[in-house]
Amino acid sequence: MKYLVDSPRSKSEFKEYYYLRWKILRKPFGKSLGTEKDELEKESFHIFIKNEFSKVIAVGRIHFINKKKNAQIRFMAVDREFQKKGLGIVLLKTLESVAIEGKVNRVFLHARETTIDFYIKNGYVIEKKTHLLFDEVQHWLMKKEFN
Repeated sequence: MKYLVDSPRSKSEFKEYYYLRWKILRKPFGKSLGTEKDELEKESFHIFIKNEFSKVIAVGRIHFINKKKNAQIRFMAVDREFQKKGLGIVLLKTLESVAIEGKVNRVFLHARETTIDFYIKNGYVIEKKTHLLFDEVQHWLMKKEFN
C-alpha cells in the first residue's frame, strides 16, 4: 500500500486533517467539531498521511516552545482502519525530524494511558502522571532528549 506523508496546505486538506483529529480524539467522548483545535494551530507544524485514494488516514502536530529549545507533539491520531500498520511511527519520526531540524533539546508530549507503550518503544520516558481529559482519559507527561 502506498502512503503520502505531507503537510496540509489547502482549505480542504486542513478540513480533512481536522476532521480525522476530531473523529479519533474527540468524537468518542461526545465532543463537538471544533474541540480538536487549540490556540497554537497557526504556529504549529502539521503533518498528515494519505492513503492511495488521497484520504487522510493519520495526523499529528508539533510546536516549539521556550525559545525553540523544546517542542511538544500533540494530536497524533491514526484512523482505526489503518492502526497497527506502522503509521504512528511514521508520524512520530516525521514530527521528531522537524524538532531535530529546529535544533531542540527535548520533545515532550502528554500520552494517553493506552499509548504509553508505543512511546516507550520509540525512546520516550515517563516524567509523571498528569491530567485526566474529559474526566476519563488519563494522560502521562513523556519526554525524549535530543543532544
